[in-house]
Amino acid sequence: MPQSLSRRSLLGAAAAAGAAGALAAPTAATAGGSGHGKAGRVPRDQISVQLYTLRNQLSIDLEASLAELAEIGYTRVEHAGFVGRTAAQFRAALDNAGLRATSGHVGIPQPFNADTWKRALEDAAIVGNKYIVHPFFGQGPNGPIRDGAVYRAFAADLNKAGELARRAGLSFGYHNHHAEFFRQNGTSRTGFDILTGETDPRLVHLEVDLFWAFRGANDPVDLIKKHRGRIRQVHVKDLDINASFADPGDGLIDFGRIFQHAREAGLVEYIVERDDAGSPPRTPADALVTAERGYEYLKGLRF
Repeated sequence: MPQSLSRRSLLGAAAAAGAAGALAAPTAATAGGSGHGKAGRVPRDQISVQLYTLRNQLSIDLEASLAELAEIGYTRVEHAGFVGRTAAQFRAALDNAGLRATSGHVGIPQPFNADTWKRALEDAAIVGNKYIVHPFFGQGPNGPIRDGAVYRAFAADLNKAGELARRAGLSFGYHNHHAEFFRQNGTSRTGFDILTGETDPRLVHLEVDLFWAFRGANDPVDLIKKHRGRIRQVHVKDLDINASFADPGDGLIDFGRIFQHAREAGLVEYIVERDDAGSPPRTPADALVTAERGYEYLKGLRF
């Protein structure tokens, strides 16, 4: 049964979870500038939310959930599939809510097939994407991939996908987890080193998931310095004391310190995400609380 969604019900759910007090409590930040809009702020029109965060709630009531995201203040989202709709139907739901899916997670076909990928790019155009991002790599049937040849072959496929995306007027990106940071073949070179070193920066930008970067023992500031101008998107996902997920601003990650380097990174989208936001023991509607808290945190953050 669809759940009734409103700002009041969201705040009530947060209070019931003992979390309402943290709704708009950004951490104190160091003086600095992001290079976007006002110094030391995340531009509101660059705040997005990854809809994977809300996957369970979207399945209950897509239209009402999207409307609530717009009420929270979001103007853009990043999709991860179309929630059982066609691309055109999903676009209509977004339009009705006043939202834009500026970005989408779509895996490139493996083995690579240009015709299949072109159809995905056509859907991206229908939905209105500007960015299309491959969401996952690095795990094989026996665990994390440790063979650099596998990464090199995949990097070649990313270049192919990026070229076709460029021709379709889209910017193609790669989203990391933590397995990419394993060293390959007993060398000092990681899978992430191979992917970034053997893809063309003009064809493949980076969407750095800040949570997974830290879980892979990599400081995002170091990644920014190494890949200047190439990190166009970030997933704003927080890390709790048990190395699990937290709402943005509630965990250990100093996002302000990272965002001081926004211009150096090339950042244009700050995407709120929490992988378990609506999964048991949390309820699907709790994901909307996470979306609200993430937006309020980024809106209030100073650095």
